Amino acid sequence: MGREDEDLGEKLSAPPDFDGPTANRRCTDVLCTILLWCMWICMTGLGIFCIQNGDYRLILYPLDYDGNVCGTNYGGKNMTEFPYLYYVNDFSGGVCVKECPTLENLTDAHTLVTYGGLFQTEGSFITSEVISIADYSGNDTLQCTEALCYPGNDPERSFTSFGVNQGKGYAYYAMDTYEVLWRCLFTEEARTELETMVNPNGNNNISMIELTNSTYLKQGYNFWSNLYGDLFLTRYYILGLGFGATIVIGFTYAFLMRIPGVLNIMVWTSIFATIGIFFAAGWYAGDTAKTWESYDSPKYTEDEVRYATIASYVLYAVGGLLVLLFLFMRKRIQLAMGCVKETSKAVLAMPTIILFPVFQGIGFMCFMIAWAVYVAYLASMGEFTTTEYGVGGYKISVRWFEFSDFIYQSGWFFLFCFFWTGQFILALGEIIFAMCFAKWYFSREKSRVGSLTVISSISASMWYHSGTAAFGSLIIAIIKMIRASLAYLQRKAEEMDNGIAKAILCCLQCCFWCLEKCMRFLNKNAYIQCAIFGSSFCKSSKEAFFLIMRNAARIGAITYVSGGVVFVGKVFITSLTTGVAYFAISEQLRDELYSVIGPLVFIAVIAWFISGMFMGIYDMGIATILQCFVADEEMFDDDQMYAQGSLKAWVDNHG
Repeated sequence: MGREDEDLGEKLSAPPDFDGPTANRRCTDVLCTILLWCMWICMTGLGIFCIQNGDYRLILYPLDYDGNVCGTNYGGKNMTEFPYLYYVNDFSGGVCVKECPTLENLTDAHTLVTYGGLFQTEGSFITSEVISIADYSGNDTLQCTEALCYPGNDPERSFTSFGVNQGKGYAYYAMDTYEVLWRCLFTEEARTELETMVNPNGNNNISMIELTNSTYLKQGYNFWSNLYGDLFLTRYYILGLGFGATIVIGFTYAFLMRIPGVLNIMVWTSIFATIGIFFAAGWYAGDTAKTWESYDSPKYTEDEVRYATIASYVLYAVGGLLVLLFLFMRKRIQLAMGCVKETSKAVLAMPTIILFPVFQGIGFMCFMIAWAVYVAYLASMGEFTTTEYGVGGYKISVRWFEFSDFIYQSGWFFLFCFFWTGQFILALGEIIFAMCFAKWYFSREKSRVGSLTVISSISASMWYHSGTAAFGSLIIAIIKMIRASLAYLQRKAEEMDNGIAKAILCCLQCCFWCLEKCMRFLNKNAYIQCAIFGSSFCKSSKEAFFLIMRNAARIGAITYVSGGVVFVGKVFITSLTTGVAYFAISEQLRDELYSVIGPLVFIAVIAWFISGMFMGIYDMGIATILQCFVADEEMFDDDQMYAQGSLKAWVDNHG
């Protein structure tokens, strides 16, 4: 053996009586299994402590300016009958009300909602029953007078008065609202109506600095308020289409890819359909913008028309880029079909494997429910603190949560639990997939491989190799925690405006991002070795690393182009789901939304991750079959290999 071969390790040798993935397995990396269970036990214990000492309502229910939680008896006053929060200023200070007010005239500029209750002047038209505010009498807070809040009974002057102070005071106008998570948010129509009343000329004789700050503050508030409202209105579409439709489309796509002769049609149809979706969406957005612009009495603002036009150009541009990308990769995509076809044969033999991502998702969802409950109760254990803001010669108080070191440290621990558990679920799934595909590959009689193979792989992986999955996922979780810590330090450096620290932290973030990608690749191949030979994580990692290095050119080329086919599937599923959602939401809720973009982004993100679960079956199948092939070559002579003739010829020709 030459020096170069020695550096790449010894070639694999088949164990005695090798007939596929070893049947005589032992539990691997047991210590990591114990550590994982200890983490879950500690998380549960800490969660129970948080439940006993916290109150989730403090997080979910709104907090008024005085530290009372609306809808509860927590704080200085009983707010059980006043579950909603009406915002009084841009600092999130507000008062508890019985119901979110609905005003037919949109705005009553002569009625102010204040820290002390309703304040009305001549010209007001609503009654106190319309906005029923909790009793704040006896509080040491500023009260509205004509001089402080409504000088000269003039709406324009009231907007810049000490009390209102352009939305930064202790009083604000009675406006039409809608409810989102017990918060009363102003409707866009009411805000527009108020603007014409209190600032008809766009200038209230305030300084340029105040005007700029007020504009930025209003834009930020409007953005989050509008996004929050759009997501709430489309919540059923996000759940139904983002989760439900994506699962149906992803399952159907993966199911069809397993049918012989359909793969080529599916892949190329997906490519053309993906390009077509972007061009069709671009045309639709552009046509919609022109229609809106042509209305005699405009129903949509200039900003909405401009955003629709920009969206049209962006969609056309993305479609054009995809055309160039697929033209460049057309030969590589065609070559990748061979390996994907072999994976499809395996999936055809084991159709129940397609269902496993659904169970993975259910398992992760169960963990997330418990985790979210624990975190909500943890956050509710904070202490109230008062922050004062200057309003002219007066001080406005707003209550906030302040967290102790224990809560911060517990928060980091819960974040680590989230990272490790999430990665563990993915890692265990990869081992199960690898074992299924390895059993199919190393079977002389493929007809004997079926759905029972999937069940036996699940039981063997969970019983024997949970520790290996825990080991690999622990490494990724630690790297993610380091990256999260760096992100926290980056935010602090941004606040301090420290250029050197920002540059160093950015470089470190990039380095750990690369390290995470490398470890994911190594872990995946280590799981395949573990699935075949039943070895521990460290030994599997070593064997996988040197096996890949000895066949780097072949594995690299085929993995790269086969990954392109998987990518096409993810893009197609995401694009189709988002396209269906766009037309459904536009047809049903167009006039009720500020913008359809926010909900679509959420749906696209959800669809991308769910499609990744389904296409991950093929990704892991390709990687497993390739590694099985090169291991097969090293362990056996040509006449003894398990590889079928078509696979061997294809890899030799294109690898």
